[in-house]
Amino acid sequence: MIRLVRIEWLKLRTMRTGFGLLATSAALTALFASLEASRAGNGKNGVAPLFTASGLGTVTTVTGWSMIFAAVLGVIVSSGEFRHYTATLTYLGTPDRRRVLVAKGMAAAGAGVIFGLVSALIATGVGLIFVAGHGYHVALGSGTLVAHIAGAVVGAALFGAMGVGIGSLLRSQLAGVIGVFVWALVIESIIGGLFTSVRPYLPYTAATTLAGIKLGGAAFGPAHGVSGGSPLPFAAAAALVLGVAAVLHVITVRTTLRRDVT
Repeated sequence: MIRLVRIEWLKLRTMRTGFGLLATSAALTALFASLEASRAGNGKNGVAPLFTASGLGTVTTVTGWSMIFAAVLGVIVSSGEFRHYTATLTYLGTPDRRRVLVAKGMAAAGAGVIFGLVSALIATGVGLIFVAGHGYHVALGSGTLVAHIAGAVVGAALFGAMGVGIGSLLRSQLAGVIGVFVWALVIESIIGGLFTSVRPYLPYTAATTLAGIKLGGAAFGPAHGVSGGSPLPFAAAAALVLGVAAVLHVITVRTTLRRDVT
């Protein structure tokens, strides 16, 4: 298994797509964190001033993009084997397809760690720069900031593994990538905005709460400002996202993974 994980990690390190996704995630994180920081305290968008824990926390936890792009990378890692017709050679080298799937999931999770860490450090840096620029005191303790960074790392890692399950299940890279964006940015925003009691149990929303993002804080459109409900405890949210990833992998093993590869 260790050898397989190393092989998959080597593939990731030699893929320019992965670095492009990481750069895009970092750029969007910096952009949205800067927008939140620049509008904090104006009383129009609901973001508290940066000298408060709520306001600073809103900026330093803009890490949802890292989870989305980690999932996209996972989709590309798994579905790319079918798109480029390399799956046959991969499965000839390792006939046990379940081990290949697990290795891909572990490698994508490792890449997700990097995505989450980079995004969290950027968001935290942006928040602290704006606080220093205004001469405010830092309203969040170092322990809280570290906890938010750790949560972003865990969330992105789990979403990377989840992306592998999605890509292997659909086998279509385009469908998998579109599905990740539509689910995270559209479907969960709609469901979470209409049914606030269900929102904590949606996988993307649960993953974002690991990083300290408020419920609805990662939603788009009108759902972004809808309040109500309480986030799941850290362990419960992590278990939920891990469970969704595990279910996707189990379904893949029982269905598409058994199909012939050409």
